[in-house]
Amino acid sequence: MGDSAPPILSPLPHFAVRLVAPDLSPWLAGNTGVRGFTSRDSRKAGPHVGLIALTHGNEIAGAIALARLLEMEPEPERGRITFGFVNLAAFARFDPRQPTASRFVDEDMNRLWDPAVLDGPRQSSELARAREIRPLIDEIDILLDLHSMLWPSDPLILCGASEKGRALALAVGQPALVVADHGHASGRRIIDYPPFVDNNDPRAANLVEGGQHWEPETVETILAAVAGVLRHAGMIGEHHALPPPPATPPEPRFAEVIRTITASSGNFSFVQPFRGGEVVAKGNTLIAVDGDEEIRTPCPDCLLVMPSLRPSRGHTAVRLARIL
Repeated sequence: MGDSAPPILSPLPHFAVRLVAPDLSPWLAGNTGVRGFTSRDSRKAGPHVGLIALTHGNEIAGAIALARLLEMEPEPERGRITFGFVNLAAFARFDPRQPTASRFVDEDMNRLWDPAVLDGPRQSSELARAREIRPLIDEIDILLDLHSMLWPSDPLILCGASEKGRALALAVGQPALVVADHGHASGRRIIDYPPFVDNNDPRAANLVEGGQHWEPETVETILAAVAGVLRHAGMIGEHHALPPPPATPPEPRFAEVIRTITASSGNFSFVQPFRGGEVVAKGNTLIAVDGDEEIRTPCPDCLLVMPSLRPSRGHTAVRLARIL
C-alpha cells in the first residue's frame, strides 16, 4: 500500500436488507414496568443478566435474536434474565428502503450514559428513554448490549477499558475477537456507564458487534454470544435450545485500542475501503486523510477496528489497536 492521495469517495452505497424486522408487539408491554423490558426469574440465587437490543433503532439483528429467545419462553436455571428493546421510537421508523435513517430519533442513545447528562436539563427522545430504563440497568449484574455494523467487519466484543469487562468478554468466548477501548469522544456508551467501569463495583458489561447490519449470519453470531454469556453465568445447561459451544473453540484474540480517530473535518477519507479486523503490517502506514492531516498507523501489526468509511465530522472514524 503506497502513500498516494486518497480517492474521492462516492456517496453512501446501497445496503441490501436481508432480514425482516421482527414483530415486537407480544413483548412491548413487558412485565417490569418499563415498556419493552421483560424479565424471567428463576426464584433461585444467581446473577441478574441483561440482554438488550435496539440501542440503535435500525440494528434489527439483535432484536430478532431476543424475540426468538423470548418465543422459547426461557426460564433460567438460576438468577434472572431481563430482555430489553431499547430505542423503540427509532425502531418504529425502520424502513428497509432507507435502513440507515432510523438509527435514532434525536440523538445517539449510546452516547448519553454519563450521570451528568442523564441527570442534566437537556431533553430529547433518547434521553427520556435512557432515563426511563436507567433504574433497570442499575439492577443488572452482567449486561450484553447487542449491536451490528454498517460496514464489513469481523464480529467482535467491545469490553471497554476495565479488567472486569475484559474478563467477561473472554469468558463469553464468541465472537473470539475482544477489543478494549475507551469509547467515543462524543459521549459514554451504556457499557461505559459508571457501575460497569468502576473497579470497586462487580457489575460488568460488554457490547457485541455481531457482524454487518441486516445479514442472517449476524443473528446467529449474536445468538452464540448470548448463549456464551448465559453459560458463563450458569443460567442454562447444555440441553438448552441455544447454539451449543463450538467443539473446538476459536483461539481468542485480544487487542487494545491505542488511538481513536475522530473525524475533525467534513473531508475525511480512507486511502482504500478497509474492512474491520484487517491488520496493517507496517507502522506509520498512511490509512486516511482528514482535511490536511494524514492518519497513519501508530504501531506495526495495527488492527483496524470498525472503520466507518463515511464518517461525519465529530464522529469516530476508526479505532487503531495493538494485538496483545
